Amino acid sequence: MKKFLTAAAAAAAIMIANAVSYAAANPFEDVPADHWAYDAVAQLAADGVIEGYGDGTYRGDQEITRYEMAQMVARAMARTNVSSADRAMIDRLAAEFADELNSLGVRVAALEKKVDNVKWKGWIGYEYWNDRHEGTTHYNLQRFQFQLNPIVQINEHWQGRARLKYLSDANTASNIGANAGDDSKFEMDRIWAEGKYGTTKIQLGKISYETRLDRGLVLGNRLAGGILTFGNQLQATIGAGRQARDPNRNRANTVDNMQFLELTYHANDKFDLGAAYYHLKNKRAYKDGAGRFWKSWDNSSDAFGSETRNIWEVGMTYTFSPKWLMNLAYARSNGDWASKYKQAYNIEFDYNGGRYPDMKPGNFGAFIAYRHMGRGAVIFPTYDETYTFTNNGTVRGFNVGAAYVFDKNIMGTVLYFRGKELGDSSDRDTSTLYTTLQFFF
Repeated sequence: MKKFLTAAAAAAAIMIANAVSYAAANPFEDVPADHWAYDAVAQLAADGVIEGYGDGTYRGDQEITRYEMAQMVARAMARTNVSSADRAMIDRLAAEFADELNSLGVRVAALEKKVDNVKWKGWIGYEYWNDRHEGTTHYNLQRFQFQLNPIVQINEHWQGRARLKYLSDANTASNIGANAGDDSKFEMDRIWAEGKYGTTKIQLGKISYETRLDRGLVLGNRLAGGILTFGNQLQATIGAGRQARDPNRNRANTVDNMQFLELTYHANDKFDLGAAYYHLKNKRAYKDGAGRFWKSWDNSSDAFGSETRNIWEVGMTYTFSPKWLMNLAYARSNGDWASKYKQAYNIEFDYNGGRYPDMKPGNFGAFIAYRHMGRGAVIFPTYDETYTFTNNGTVRGFNVGAAYVFDKNIMGTVLYFRGKELGDSSDRDTSTLYTTLQFFF
């Protein structure tokens, strides 16, 4: 007993001596009752972020010490799944109680306070295409791909987003660019700022965008410009900017000026429908008198065609059950295209998320679809398995696929397309097998 009392007295003497030596930064100093931190902690407690005294309570009617406040902040800093507004509040509290946190061994140097403002997501994977066209070249492509998607939290409303991509040929072990034949490069092909105010979203920059009515049939690429989305049950999306085509898919690396409007109505938990209009303008016309895609290869002739293209679209999604849904969409363009070129449609049935199931080990998704993609009615589809090596730009046929989650953040996908590539004088059989193995982080 005497040994215990002696030790306790020695510990108390050390604490008192230390308290005197740094009284100006005393971590046991009381927090004034009118301090802004009380309201911040109360809000975080209401949001389920602050754990209070460790027993599940927050004693808002009691004065607490800076040391106790720092303990709460330290526990909140360790949380990862919090809103941007709560994260900004935690960062402010961390700056206020930096000395106390340091005494707890929680480092909050100026640079370290910003670490949580940057999130890194992406994937590393293997891709394989086997692409066949009747009477022409048989394509095989194997490659490794690395994608990095940083998200920078600017404030409670705004984020900075980007996508960086690197490709490597699996057959030769050589590096390739974003498109076949490019020199080796690490490309940032998306970069934009995104702000949210209630139900309004603003996007500015080189933006990833996929048309919503048709699950990416008309467009699943990027737009350099701005997009505004607002509304709740009835939602409108307005966009304007420049749309760059891929030289592998549309013969020439050219740029369209583009404006669009999409309207979607969420009728209930089962039914969504909508309509859209896309306007594109380019000095290289979309069709000449002979039915080719461009007015001229070098833009030297203005004798045929039009510099503008207009696409109208309607679509709907119906959810039969938590596992099954159906998507129907139809798009049509103006001009003197042949009927098979000026229309596009999608009839698709998805099971358990289709090609994008939830990332739970053992989860399985699948889909079956019939698609017609007329080159005049689509801009840049998201369906790589049907459009990657198609020189003509118009195909129709059946598309099936499945995805399986092998383990946490590891998913394999198999997609197959079989149909016709539609030409000006004759059609030809075409098929594509596309597989991926992706490791997400």
